[in-house]
Amino acid sequence: MRLITLFVILTSLPLHAQKAAKTKALIKLTPIEVATEDRVYKKTPQGELKLHFFKPKGEVQIAVQRPCVVFFFGGGWKSGSYLQFVPQAEYLASRGIIAACADYRISSIHKTTPDKAVEDAKSAIRWVRGHADEIGVDPTKIIAAGGSAGGHLAACTAVVTAYDAESDDKNISAKPNTLVLFNPAMNIATLFRERATADSPMKMDVAEAITPNNFVTKDTPPAILFFGTADQLKIGGDEFVQKARALGLRAEMWAAPEMPHGFFNKAPWMQVTARQMDVFLTSLNYLGGEPTIRLLEGAPALKAE
Repeated sequence: MRLITLFVILTSLPLHAQKAAKTKALIKLTPIEVATEDRVYKKTPQGELKLHFFKPKGEVQIAVQRPCVVFFFGGGWKSGSYLQFVPQAEYLASRGIIAACADYRISSIHKTTPDKAVEDAKSAIRWVRGHADEIGVDPTKIIAAGGSAGGHLAACTAVVTAYDAESDDKNISAKPNTLVLFNPAMNIATLFRERATADSPMKMDVAEAITPNNFVTKDTPPAILFFGTADQLKIGGDEFVQKARALGLRAEMWAAPEMPHGFFNKAPWMQVTARQMDVFLTSLNYLGGEPTIRLLEGAPALKAE
């Protein structure tokens, strides 16, 4: 008998998004070439994990440290690749931000469950902050970003206090200063409760412990969320925004009318969402000037909610 688990739920939603992750590196949001570098941020029993960096190129080194964004790919904690967010990473690097696309453990390769992915995401943020001087990053301007399961992981780094790796330096905070979330899975416990079985590889206590909406507090950083209105995960995003705003926090919701899960992976929505991300980060003084993405006439518009 086939088990219906949370893995299946999230990996079955964005099949087009999974395909896009394999080809999306061909899409360019900027014509400007950026420098690249890979760094191992963690060694696990299942193998090494890397941060794939994209940095401004050809500039004279200055004393001022730059903001840094860490992107986590989607794929239901089961599949996916860091390549998914290379276009956005290259674009932000062209605008002056240091960007990184993170590896993390997934079930199809590492035979692990989502709690290990949460642990890895927190380790990645800690590594960036702990090496801020070395890589030229402002440790007070770290952005966690991602899509679907990767958006869930980014949110977890901001609010979930459990699942710290034994090898991590706990004196370094894993909490980012800002969140950029593309159709994130924010109500894991609700989805799990509705559809998982007794034999599911993840248990209810773990699902509760990695549900971002369970842990929204006055210390939750400012966030921007992107959803298609036809995405069933939007309910969880709306709940997060409502909780954050009730505490007086900044939480922006931008909706793409009638679009499904993973809509941001393809043009023209990739350009539209990347531009709005730029506007948001500029409003927080992470960027300066106008976005360099120019939308074509007749491009669809996001709706602020």
